[in-house]
Amino acid sequence: MIHLHNLRRIDPQHPTSAAQVNGVTDDIWLDQGRIVAAPDSPQNCESIDLGGKTVMAGAIDIHSHIAGGKMNLGKQLMTADRHLQKFGKRGRLRSGNGFATPVASTTAYRYLAMGYTMAFEPAMVGVNSRGCHREMGDIPLLDRGAYIMLGNDDFLLRLLQTKAEQGRINDYVGWMIARTRAMGVKIVNPGGISAFKFNKRNLGLDTPCPHYDSVTPRQIVYSLCRAVYELGLSFPLHLHCNDLGIPGNVATTLATIKAAEGYPLHLTHLQFHSYGAEGKRQFSSAAEQIAEAVNSNPNVTVDVGQIAFGHTVTASGDTMIQYINSAHADPKRFVCMDIECDGGCGVVPFRYRDQNFVNALQWAIGLELFLLIKDPWRIFLTTDHPNGAPFTVYPNLIRLLMEPDYRRQCLSQIHPAAQKATVLGSLDRAYSLEEIAILTRAGPARILGLEDHGSLKIGAVADIVVYEERPNLEDYFALPQMVFRRGLLVARNGEIINDRILPDGVTHWIEPDYDRSIEKEVKAFFDRYMAIDYMNYGLNGERLYGKPIDFIRHSPKRRIA
Repeated sequence: MIHLHNLRRIDPQHPTSAAQVNGVTDDIWLDQGRIVAAPDSPQNCESIDLGGKTVMAGAIDIHSHIAGGKMNLGKQLMTADRHLQKFGKRGRLRSGNGFATPVASTTAYRYLAMGYTMAFEPAMVGVNSRGCHREMGDIPLLDRGAYIMLGNDDFLLRLLQTKAEQGRINDYVGWMIARTRAMGVKIVNPGGISAFKFNKRNLGLDTPCPHYDSVTPRQIVYSLCRAVYELGLSFPLHLHCNDLGIPGNVATTLATIKAAEGYPLHLTHLQFHSYGAEGKRQFSSAAEQIAEAVNSNPNVTVDVGQIAFGHTVTASGDTMIQYINSAHADPKRFVCMDIECDGGCGVVPFRYRDQNFVNALQWAIGLELFLLIKDPWRIFLTTDHPNGAPFTVYPNLIRLLMEPDYRRQCLSQIHPAAQKATVLGSLDRAYSLEEIAILTRAGPARILGLEDHGSLKIGAVADIVVYEERPNLEDYFALPQMVFRRGLLVARNGEIINDRILPDGVTHWIEPDYDRSIEKEVKAFFDRYMAIDYMNYGLNGERLYGKPIDFIRHSPKRRIA
């Protein structure tokens, strides 16, 4: 048992008294990987006096590309990234490499060093799900999960084309989630990946899909929003809208919010969908319009996909936009590929530059969204790792949100025309520690339905981060004094402890209820059209070969429309 005492607790899900929130000291007891009530007579207890330091739950990243085929391709394209960032074996720690495209061990150690204990892969393709789980299972320490990519898969499009009842669509979605052991559902450019296979280079929200001419992206969004809701998933449909990165896509984003017709909807990497087409460069910020729409629609949640200046790689299922972006590849190499009847993939190395007008304004747009969207429970801190930037920039991003003067200093250093094209300099909002805890812990846990994470309540998993004063807020969040993982001290002052065997993470998934008769229809489709055998698709209820992976199954709450 461990007793942490003389600490300042920051727990937005379960705040203590107002006095304690404002600095009166508190105690936390840890036993067998959980936070427990204070014992009557503690025995064999290690007591740690924290001297009034701030304590939060372990942080959660709801959108980070940490596994799967795209990241494997990214590693192959980013050879310099791998060769310049090498780490030898240190005690019990594994060797590794990579910055924008870190290998499994490096991913885990960097997340843990910052106080993150959980991350979710947002774009698992069904046909690659077995490999994706195998790769996530190789990430030590971190809990994880994945969202299954739908919305461009031929079976779903055929259901929509033939006017199948919503219940049958729900059954198929439920089967896909269970078969691939997913935690949620993701759409990438609804209908657009399929359209690219028929040589179409753009697809509006109300444009009929090639080959499926009675289906539009609007119908895809609505049907999957409703399916996710009626299946009882906690996490709403995770949507990468049409027209990502296109000047003027604000109109598409606003129309997409309406397309959900009030069903819960999560808009991911919103920064890339918040562009106007004003000015002589025909590129402008539409963050104010988007923020107003989010503030006015309580069914909508978002993550930002903030960019940071530097070299990275963009990895997406959106072959349509990645084909366009290939002209900007740095270095000049890219991969675009179709994936059977499931989706597609595009990987393009990229460098964001602060003296490039478009890149500079993208940076400002992301911060505008953070500062203009009012409810911190409905916005989440992401960079769409590695698309906007590697996740290791989070401490700097948090400092930008908390310090208006530092934000203005950084603003003054970007492209002069971009400075004039943003309202960022006039925004005085400064996030509090409590709001940062909501963005990075309490909010993600709530939206994912993880009741025993993101909190310091009794019974919660003992993922705990201790912060001490540092020269600036970036160091404060980059170098927590202590990180406990399931009650075990695993990092100190930004360094992973290497003299012991550290615990593996677990993979979270949700098992919805659905009519099993859908499996007969899916099998017939596989027998006719798919190159992979039906029995080999997904996990099929069996344990993966090799090192065992611990899965935690969550149960949904079924809803009726």
